[in-house]
Amino acid sequence: MTNEELLALTGAKVVDARGTACPGPLLEAKKAIGTINTGDIMEVMSADEGTKRDIPKWAEKKGHEYLGTVEESGFFRIYLKKG
Repeated sequence: MTNEELLALTGAKVVDARGTACPGPLLEAKKAIGTINTGDIMEVMSADEGTKRDIPKWAEKKGHEYLGTVEESGFFRIYLKKG
């Protein structure tokens, strides 16, 4: 998906983990994914560089769909669809 398409998505859950370092954003994402329905979109915001790599790997391993990452000024928006 393009950045514009990703930014147009409405997440059922938005996880703001910008104030945490690895593995905080991943732990928050793991906790939050259980609160949404299958097929729902979750957005994870993180300033930790490792999150761009860790969350897509975790999502694939757990059967969720990684949709993409948008780089903002000082943080990332990572989009997933719950599988």
